[in-house]
Amino acid sequence: MNRPWTLASSVAGAVVVALDGTVLTVAQPSLQRELHASFAEVQWTSTAYLVAVASLLVFAGRLGDRHGQRRLFGLGMLGFGAASVGIGLAPAVGWVIGLRAVQGVFGALLQPATLGMLRAAYPPDRLASPLAVRTAAIGLAAAAGPLVGGALVTGFGWRAVFFVNVLPALAFGLPALLRPGSRPAPARPTPLDLPGAVLLAVAPACLVYAVTARPVSVAGLAVSAVAAALLVRHERRAASPLLPPEVIGARPVGAALGILVAVSASLSGTLFVATYVLQRRLGLDPFLSALRSLPLAVLMVASAALCPALLRRCGARVTTAGAAVALALGVLVLAGTTSTPGLGCGFALLGAGFGTVLVAATQVIVRRAEVTVAGVAGGLQQTALNVGPAVGVAGATALLAAGTGPALLALAVLAALAVPAARALPGRADADAPTGTRTGTGTGTGTDVESITPTPDDPLPTSTPARR
Repeated sequence: MNRPWTLASSVAGAVVVALDGTVLTVAQPSLQRELHASFAEVQWTSTAYLVAVASLLVFAGRLGDRHGQRRLFGLGMLGFGAASVGIGLAPAVGWVIGLRAVQGVFGALLQPATLGMLRAAYPPDRLASPLAVRTAAIGLAAAAGPLVGGALVTGFGWRAVFFVNVLPALAFGLPALLRPGSRPAPARPTPLDLPGAVLLAVAPACLVYAVTARPVSVAGLAVSAVAAALLVRHERRAASPLLPPEVIGARPVGAALGILVAVSASLSGTLFVATYVLQRRLGLDPFLSALRSLPLAVLMVASAALCPALLRRCGARVTTAGAAVALALGVLVLAGTTSTPGLGCGFALLGAGFGTVLVAATQVIVRRAEVTVAGVAGGLQQTALNVGPAVGVAGATALLAAGTGPALLALAVLAALAVPAARALPGRADADAPTGTRTGTGTGTGTDVESITPTPDDPLPTSTPARR
């Protein structure tokens, strides 16, 4: 697998998804006016996407493990671009909502593959650097999104923000499908766990719907809890479980997933409250508000670049705990000041903390997975990063009734919960390579040993059954 192309594709896929979400927020007021939509309908332009993507991420990761991450990436990119064109041409808000759900389906195919391809292309001890590049690109997209979206909406209207996805979708999606791999599919593939896939689709989808509904849907929460309980029972008994025990049963992976949910919920909830403070209390327009929060994106990029060195020196445990403390401190700073220097400091701490945690926790999740289940690992990571923000914004909305100070204090406590959870992550001296894998340094010195784990695009030999 071509490593530079794989890294470029992973970055492009992550940036397309991140940019799409940020520019939509800027475009929603214009969309509402032109299509004569209600506030509830505008909210569903986001909720429909979130429900679709959250319900399919892990199953899409399994499909990538089975049929090749590159194939799923190409299909996801092209489908995402096609749905974007449809949204840009939509005649009514109902079409926008429906096509956003379709876009979520293809986003679910795309996102786990961006991580699965990296796991297949890079040995475990070299994953931190490409993950840092990917995270830095997401930070740049988060910073550029409001500015790009504002310029496009002002100059060309809200429909223009969706057409920006077309060129990268074609540039990276077509090559991925035209060159999906050189070997045929295995003769005896591992059976798909369809009951598990249905239960895993229902649980996060109902959770996201429940917490984004106004008021919060108690029925949705109940259905999500029941589906999660049935999923656990089913997966323990399934011959070919959707969630491989070596991934979901690993204590560091479970801790890393919980940390990602906590920090992403804290960050998203804090940004929701901070936007309310900047635009309502301080009277800033969206552009000036974006400038106030710019240190977040700058420090997110910088911290992602520095994280591989921190992981080598300190290990994931200390690095993640320290970054979670920085994130919590950033929330507390924002709770106590409205001055420009204070806001800049608070946003900088948020960016530094979240960028570091994102690289460190993702490395733990993806690195511990064998290449044959890398898509599932990527799907779990992406699910955590979709569920966390939905929970964080819902919690922040409920807490705002008590004031911005109590809401931010609660969000700081939520970020701090990642500190004790980080104790389960590997330290600097811990052996963190996945079982059954040997990797070399790739220096060409003659001492390298290639990975003995087959990649998703290089299926197992047809003479032996696929491993579960």
